[in-house]
Amino acid sequence: MPASEPDSTPLTYRAAGLDLEQYERTLCLISPLLRRTHTPRVVPPPVAPPPHGKGAGGGFASLFSLDYNSRLFARNYRRPVLVASTDGVGTKLKVATLCQKHDTVGIDLVAMSVNDCLCTGGEPLFFLDYLAMPRDDPTLARDLIKGISDGCLEADCALVGGETAILPDVYQPGDYDMAGFCVGVVERDRIVSGKAIQVGDVVLGLASSGLHANGYSLARKIVFERAGLKVTDYVPELGRTVGDELLEPTRIYVRAVKHILEHYPVKKRVVRGLAHITGEGLRGNVPRILPPGRRVRLRLGSWPMPPVFPWLQRLGQVPTEEMFRVFNMGIGFVMIVSPYFAESIQRRLAEDRVSSYVIGEVCAGEPGVDFLE
Repeated sequence: MPASEPDSTPLTYRAAGLDLEQYERTLCLISPLLRRTHTPRVVPPPVAPPPHGKGAGGGFASLFSLDYNSRLFARNYRRPVLVASTDGVGTKLKVATLCQKHDTVGIDLVAMSVNDCLCTGGEPLFFLDYLAMPRDDPTLARDLIKGISDGCLEADCALVGGETAILPDVYQPGDYDMAGFCVGVVERDRIVSGKAIQVGDVVLGLASSGLHANGYSLARKIVFERAGLKVTDYVPELGRTVGDELLEPTRIYVRAVKHILEHYPVKKRVVRGLAHITGEGLRGNVPRILPPGRRVRLRLGSWPMPPVFPWLQRLGQVPTEEMFRVFNMGIGFVMIVSPYFAESIQRRLAEDRVSSYVIGEVCAGEPGVDFLE
């Protein structure tokens, strides 16, 4: 048989899966969501570019001033140390797709990075995002960036730029992924490293808002495969639908913890250790800040557990040890503090509407966590 004639139709970028005009519309939609997070410390580019693009003003990169002198925004550092963290949202995005609700997972994205940054005692300064999707979708991009913008406002950090990648041969229709990058700063003599933790220190647990953005591979398997539920199903013991529960955004602890760190003098080392409780739960994350010779004892039942956790455990017949290994179990952040200041710290956290509980204490031993009945 004679070989078929090659297709002589001229090819364009649109034929390959990327519409540049649509891409420009997307950038125009998300630009105001960046600008609403900016303070005067975000430096405009020297040449005014179009009102969209990768950088804070549309340039190739973003500029941010550490020191800024003004009556409202004055902030100067003596020995600044930069703090960096990055993370994603994980398979919680699958739940967002099932619910067709994408305007809150951006809050999770910000929370996962800024809460990590906070564990050094640092304040988040600015955030960048990376979105990847199979085709350009201005509405989806706007919803995702709105959540990121909302999270940045809550964390008092600026969304200064990002990247939207259209990858038709990498992602299937309906799929997308997102990652985030946070940069913060801390004065060298205010770094919280955990080295100052002492026997007798109090362990404060700050309440989580639910699952946060961890353990969703197991949670989805329990809810959708084992129990056969749909996101629209109402669950009486949760008081809401499956989708509403699983999409509850990760709590951002920045303002509450920053207020504590700003209030107490550095020399007293009132706050001695900070831990963000993410994957691997309390057992996996608290030991990361313990110095040699220090161990933590946590008392089960010393904090109220959100109903989502016993609900998941019952549906999936998950062993208790596995629940504590995978999920935060109601504690999203841990502060190890001087016992003399624990009550006053709790009062200040309550003023920022963050519930906290004395969940344990530091004892002598190899770094690790023991759960006591």
